[in-house]
Amino acid sequence: METKITKSARAELVRALHDRYKSASRAEKVRMLNEFAALSGYHRKYAIRVLNGAAEPREPAQLPARPRLYDEATRQALIVLWEASDRVCGKRLKPLLAVLVPAMERHGHMNLDPAIRSKMLGMSASTIDRLLRDTKSVTRADRPRRNMLGLRRIVPVRTFGDWKDPLPGSMEMDLVGHCGDVIRGSYVHSLVLTDIASGWTECTPLVARDGTLVVEALERVRTALPFPLRALDTDNGSEFLNETMVRYCTNHGIELTRSRPYLKNDQAWIEQKNGAVVRKLIGYRRLEGIAAAQALARLYAASRLFVNFFQPSFKLAEKTRNGARVNKRYLPPQTPCERLLLNENMDPMMIAKLRGVAESLDPLYLLEEVRTMQRHLVEIPESGPPFPLPQRNQDLTSFLASLSTAWRAGEVRPTHYRKPRPPRCYRTRPDPFESVWPELCQLLETYPDQTGLELFEYLQTKYPQCYRPNQLRTLQRRLKTWRTQAARRLIYGTHQTSQVANEASHLGHQRPGMNGNNMFLSPAT
Repeated sequence: METKITKSARAELVRALHDRYKSASRAEKVRMLNEFAALSGYHRKYAIRVLNGAAEPREPAQLPARPRLYDEATRQALIVLWEASDRVCGKRLKPLLAVLVPAMERHGHMNLDPAIRSKMLGMSASTIDRLLRDTKSVTRADRPRRNMLGLRRIVPVRTFGDWKDPLPGSMEMDLVGHCGDVIRGSYVHSLVLTDIASGWTECTPLVARDGTLVVEALERVRTALPFPLRALDTDNGSEFLNETMVRYCTNHGIELTRSRPYLKNDQAWIEQKNGAVVRKLIGYRRLEGIAAAQALARLYAASRLFVNFFQPSFKLAEKTRNGARVNKRYLPPQTPCERLLLNENMDPMMIAKLRGVAESLDPLYLLEEVRTMQRHLVEIPESGPPFPLPQRNQDLTSFLASLSTAWRAGEVRPTHYRKPRPPRCYRTRPDPFESVWPELCQLLETYPDQTGLELFEYLQTKYPQCYRPNQLRTLQRRLKTWRTQAARRLIYGTHQTSQVANEASHLGHQRPGMNGNNMFLSPAT
């Protein structure tokens, strides 16, 4: 049975109850025995023997602790790999370890002991989450829609269930605005595309929200894709549904479709990437101008490789409905690159090219570049001369050393830091007791033990229909401020009565909390 109290406390309890138990009646013995068994954790029969002095108190037997399979060295190596993966969950990190560990060793960032390496690759997803539980605990930030009527009759509608099992190259596209808290003026946008079959995601910045700029950015993305662009699904925004976009898709043999208005689940694939990729990288701050767009372009150049080659993601396998309950089954997490390599419809030459790129990429260099550009985005001034881009860091020694302790600082993405709000020291509503406060101060000087409720009833009687019941709390706050100042004057002897009244009148807006019934001090005391 689980021990309730310490060994020394249990021995003192036995000494205190021994004589009383022997001389007690049967009913008292039953009561004492119940309490002693509950406190000590002993079985009732053994507790009777201990209280009668027939046995010495002993500790309940404890099973030997199970030996730990994963030591601290394994945990520290796992923390470094978790940070290098940009803090993915255990279910996504497990399949990534087979790719990430060789990549880190190939580029000289890590040299694991064979025993630790074997343990690392043999961990389950639950074990990974359990070993990272303490680390993660330290590290724990409505936009209106616009529609147009234009070309809706020409562009067909495609819902979420219409995709079925498309070939690589069927993508959804959306625009993410970096406007901050205010949708006003010109600000930078991110054009985001994701492939339905593999989850391959591409992002590119736009200086403004314009249909022509969207087509130009789409052309750059199309030429960089590892597969031909076959189909494109967008929302009903005017930057997508326009003659320029329709003409571009027709000339390049791209099937253009749109989602239903006000139904975001039709574009669930891209909406997921908007949060998991763009908002995770950039956050919700406001970005304006050419300098911010250039910084975003360099950040996306590094993040597209990091996300598509080193970020496993889940993919829905099937969804069944049983009444109101929906059951979902997901495929094992894989990176977009791995899904493309396993796809039978991919070009063999492109598969060979992807394998070569995957073997040459350094995940730590890509992550360091992302962090550098995130800091740069935070430091860009809102106005002034052009802000130069930072130099690329070729020495990753300090960044690698920081991965083992980065979790102690909590949030590591500079774009997710929150600015502290300044304290409010001003009134937001007119003071209803400003005109009668001198009268109340004189009343308090004569009768210092008056409560806030008594003073409020006095005001309601003398000034009918001037004070509402919900203003009682405001008067109680002012009264507490007055009593605090009176107590200070009593202790220090430096404040006069009029000064106390003035300070209470000016400090009444600070809305201090109340401590219940206070001990009121009279000025004459």
